[in-house]
Amino acid sequence: MIVIEGTVRIPPSRLEDARSAMEQMVRASRAEPGCVDYAYAVDVLDAGLIRVSERWESRDALAAHFKTAHMATWRAFFPQLGISDRSLRLYEAEPEPI
Repeated sequence: MIVIEGTVRIPPSRLEDARSAMEQMVRASRAEPGCVDYAYAVDVLDAGLIRVSERWESRDALAAHFKTAHMATWRAFFPQLGISDRSLRLYEAEPEPI
């Protein structure tokens, strides 16, 4: 299993504008083959900090994710929403037991 953990920053004043784009990204990503989980969460103590959590069945599933139209659309929103300070890390983990 591939695990992505990290953060991005969105100016708190742009957070409401970002919610729709983030929701679309999460819904589309969760529907992809090989996606185990995909989530964004606003940090309770830092409103502009978005915590990113992803779990994928394989590197191939993650590679396919990067090529999707919704990923291109999401990235196109970065300048408009003021998204900055992306810090994402990839880990390999044992699959979750069923």
